[in-house]
Amino acid sequence: MTTKRASLNRIFARRMIAAAISNGAILLGCGVAAMAHADTVVVSADRMIDVLGAHVVDRPQITIVDGRIAAVAAQGSAVPEGARRVDLKGMTLLPGLIDMHTHITADPRYGGYRGLEFTDNFWTVVGVANAKKTLEAGFTTIRNVGSDHFDDVAIKQGIEQGIVVGPRIVPATYAIGATGGHCDSTEFPPSISVPSPQVANGPEELRATVRKLRKYGAEVIKFCGTGGVFSKTDTVGGQQYDLTEMKALVSEAHMLGLKVAVHAHGASGIKDAIRAGVDTIEHASLADEEAFSLAKQHGTWFSMDIYNDDYILAEGEKDGMFKESLEKERTIGLKQRQTFQAAVKAGVKMIFGTDAGVYPNGFNARQFATMVKWGMTPMQAIQAATANAAEAQMSAPSPSGATAISSRSREIR
Repeated sequence: MTTKRASLNRIFARRMIAAAISNGAILLGCGVAAMAHADTVVVSADRMIDVLGAHVVDRPQITIVDGRIAAVAAQGSAVPEGARRVDLKGMTLLPGLIDMHTHITADPRYGGYRGLEFTDNFWTVVGVANAKKTLEAGFTTIRNVGSDHFDDVAIKQGIEQGIVVGPRIVPATYAIGATGGHCDSTEFPPSISVPSPQVANGPEELRATVRKLRKYGAEVIKFCGTGGVFSKTDTVGGQQYDLTEMKALVSEAHMLGLKVAVHAHGASGIKDAIRAGVDTIEHASLADEEAFSLAKQHGTWFSMDIYNDDYILAEGEKDGMFKESLEKERTIGLKQRQTFQAAVKAGVKMIFGTDAGVYPNGFNARQFATMVKWGMTPMQAIQAATANAAEAQMSAPSPSGATAISSRSREIR
């Protein structure tokens, strides 16, 4: 067994949960995750999905000791004396799912200016509720790529201390952005000043901001390389950092052992971000054939949130979304799905990222059906949220740097 496969096996062993698969829909439960703490439990089921081998195992038997999987065997194999038995008839075992693009402290019902009715710490409370919903939806790990006031770090700490319930969180804290860009506050007049610790311009400011975010708990760095849907005054595809700035940010993050995700819809921003060495492209809506080629050459992952268009167009106006954002979504939603289809066909590496918070957190699994509709096999879609996501986050940053993986705002979409 290779070192990488062994590492991934250890990850999935810690994250095995029960899932019922019926009529192509994935119905997730969290029963197995909480079964064993200080005793031995043997779990059997009809099937188990081997996401590394890309096949289904019939009649598996899983032995869990002190909360960790100790053995995977066929039913009928020896069972430790005194072990408790759990038989999940009709069920399929699946590793805990990973969503690589969430905003745990966001709620789409408070779109546009509605969010200004609440105190800053209200969003931390929202995040606590969303963390529980996300875990109960079968997602045992999330990468939270944008949150104000370091509240994703606070929620992560609360979960780790056993105070609240939720998934493992890899926090980005703030998403870094240029003045006037997608990750700046562009919906206010000059007379209103908004704290903006995430706004940085030029290589040296960007390096300093990466260091500051890491200091206060960031375990991945997110920056906005192009415009977006939910920013009021920019264009979706317009590039907002040049190649020199991107290289400075990425090299600083990698030196510190942090992966880098870039919000990028437009082709030029996507391609410069890949050239700069980013690890994942978020959205990738307008990527072209050259971008596909560069991604494959550099080993860059695409994280494409192709479900939320349905929610935005159905509920956005009711939720108070800016009309400019709705207009931008109407122009880019279908195009993003077509780009996803082309990228899958071209062999670009894909991870599962949904932009949860644009739609209600807890609905994350709805994206699986959309991914299959637009070109993936069901197994590929599951791998994007398991094996691929684990590999994208656990491997050492490129081109150099030590691995550093610990256990609401306008940067969305």
